[in-house]
Amino acid sequence: MTELSRAAVVDAVRYFDTWLSFRQRYARIPGIQAAVLYGDEVLLSSAYGVADLESDSPLTPRHLFRVASHSKTFTATAVLQLVERGSLRLDDTVAQWLPFLRESPLAEATVQELLAHGAGVTRDGRDGDHWQLFREFPDEAAVQAMGLDDADVLPISDRFKYSNVGYSLLGMVIAAASGQPYNAYVREHIVDRLELADTGPEYEPARAGEYATGYSALAYAERRIPIEHVDTAAMAAATGFYSTAEDLVRYAAGHFHGDERLLTDTSKRRMQRSQWTTGRDSEYGLGFDVSTVGDRRVVGHGGGYPGHITNTKLDPVDRLAVSVLTNAIDGAAGACVTTFFRLLGLALDPADSEPVPEGVDLDRFRGRFASLWSVTDVARFGDRLYLLDPTADDPTHEPTALTVVDDRTLRMMGENGFGSRGEPMRYTFGDDGIESVRGSSGGTGYPYDRFAAAAAARDRITIGRPLIPTTGDRPAGDA
Repeated sequence: MTELSRAAVVDAVRYFDTWLSFRQRYARIPGIQAAVLYGDEVLLSSAYGVADLESDSPLTPRHLFRVASHSKTFTATAVLQLVERGSLRLDDTVAQWLPFLRESPLAEATVQELLAHGAGVTRDGRDGDHWQLFREFPDEAAVQAMGLDDADVLPISDRFKYSNVGYSLLGMVIAAASGQPYNAYVREHIVDRLELADTGPEYEPARAGEYATGYSALAYAERRIPIEHVDTAAMAAATGFYSTAEDLVRYAAGHFHGDERLLTDTSKRRMQRSQWTTGRDSEYGLGFDVSTVGDRRVVGHGGGYPGHITNTKLDPVDRLAVSVLTNAIDGAAGACVTTFFRLLGLALDPADSEPVPEGVDLDRFRGRFASLWSVTDVARFGDRLYLLDPTADDPTHEPTALTVVDDRTLRMMGENGFGSRGEPMRYTFGDDGIESVRGSSGGTGYPYDRFAAAAAARDRITIGRPLIPTTGDRPAGDA
């Protein structure tokens, strides 16, 4: 794996920021909040779109999101803290701490098996429609009943089986072993210890005005419907937390190797070591997803709450964390975080670059350009330029490398034979910067904002009357 550098992270962040801004509008997601931390430096803390569609109020980096199953990482952290204190053991059976399970088939499941989703426990019980707000989330008595109601769906240690009920039971184990209610324990020993002012284990009505409104999907309706925030009751240990993207990357830093504010490195390695294979390039540890993006091993978790989809991933060795939060039930937060790590891989690509002619500033070519057919980005990573497609789920897939011919011309060098390999991209510059770019298929693209404004003002496109008035095929050059 290529050694990580701050310059490469900064390059990836610079493009990621503008890509997220575009992605929010293109995917019709009400709002996206994002943060990137490298070492102890927050390199990005941004928000795009709105916190509330009805009022059109802009989303900010301070708006709170329900981060749902991120809660499992806090729960697992709490368990490992109690293990370090000698208050419980990973091989303790759950019935040692929860006597009501002594006659249940789950009695012999261990704390570690619950943490790794390896105890075969039902995901959300026989009736999981609290997730659709048919009723309130289960209280402690209801969760206990779930644990006794044929909760042993698969044999213990048979295979990975994700379970919100299992993590809700772990919340009760933490309370029993610590002598504190779950919410009080994680706030004192994790949230407050890291000074996370915008993070908590459960919805706080007193801060209701600070939360981003969550919305339904567009898959079954022409418009998004706002969804009320609800308390997750006895399932807080599985899904109750709220936070911001910036707080989440600061929390993630507590799981970097060498940072012992929360846990020793030994405990962190236990959490981040794979226990089960969950899918292609995906595994699960103790409260953490484990995955590989390119050649980089990352850990983290996603969250799905009614109206909010969120994801955070960190590289604990190279001390890098990324978080993306969305306020729509179909917001592709996980794909966005993965895109950042793919962009970082592009920035770290050791491929040789063509020499840049003396006196040419690569930044003069950067920008987002639109034509009737497409939107494309010219992005800079180190001493290289690439032509990327911001509409793609993975804009790094088959990127087109660009070489510099002179201060007004690039050459497209992509490997895709259906493209315009070997052909020039000719820029026209004016007093305010780039006026146009003639490139792929010999077509002309224009700065995105200008083209979008022209499109918004038109109701038809006809021969001889394109969206942008043409000035003919005059040679590219400074106006």
